[in-house]
Amino acid sequence: MSDAKVAVVTGAASGIGRSVAQLFAQNGTHVVVADVDLEGGRKTVDTIQSDGGQAIFVETDVSSPAACERMVQKAVDTYGRLDYACNNAGIAGEQNLIADYSIEGWQRLISINLSGVFFCMKYEIPAVLKSGGGSIVNIASILGRVAFAGAPAYVSSKHGVIGLTETAALEYGSQGIRVNAVGPGFIQTPMITGVISDPKMKEQIVSMHPIGRLGNPEEVAELVIWLCSEKASFVTGSYYSIDGGYLAR
Repeated sequence: MSDAKVAVVTGAASGIGRSVAQLFAQNGTHVVVADVDLEGGRKTVDTIQSDGGQAIFVETDVSSPAACERMVQKAVDTYGRLDYACNNAGIAGEQNLIADYSIEGWQRLISINLSGVFFCMKYEIPAVLKSGGGSIVNIASILGRVAFAGAPAYVSSKHGVIGLTETAALEYGSQGIRVNAVGPGFIQTPMITGVISDPKMKEQIVSMHPIGRLGNPEEVAELVIWLCSEKASFVTGSYYSIDGGYLAR
């Protein structure tokens, strides 16, 4: 059994999750690529392996506690340990005003974006403790700090992720687990492309970022990997926006 560090990354079939998984692997970490998207997840694994890294794919619906438990068990069974987790899986969900928002849409989004992070940490934390400690990074959003009309469930879920992150940091800091949240602005990913397909809307969104462009998944991945490194050894319970200046407006 290798003594390499091991990470699980949810939502790793594309976008930010894929970039995080790839960067973990480039730094010598063995990666468990988790997603509901089988084709995309396997493509992430293939890319990592073709670059000389170690990775496996585990089909995982984070809204299912049992699936999250299986994901962590597969990591431990395969690599013998778990050191890092990036809980990134999420959906944009329905766009509607609160009074018009569907009950089904609310429940689905919360089950993935917020409950999914809780379920993952519930099973990741004991495994990381057995490995002697480590780091967990939850992907929140700029909308975990401010509101956005038409996205009540998404905004609520991401505010919740930050609160859950801070609570976990308080609970497990003395046991060697650091837990932090990252809040991306609008990042050039398949999810965002679907939300802002209209050129005029994209131009408006870009104008809300003082840096003058959308972010790249690789930029978010760099922050996640830093938070998991020893260079961030005194950092826990923190929220880091990576937003091109969006929140400074």
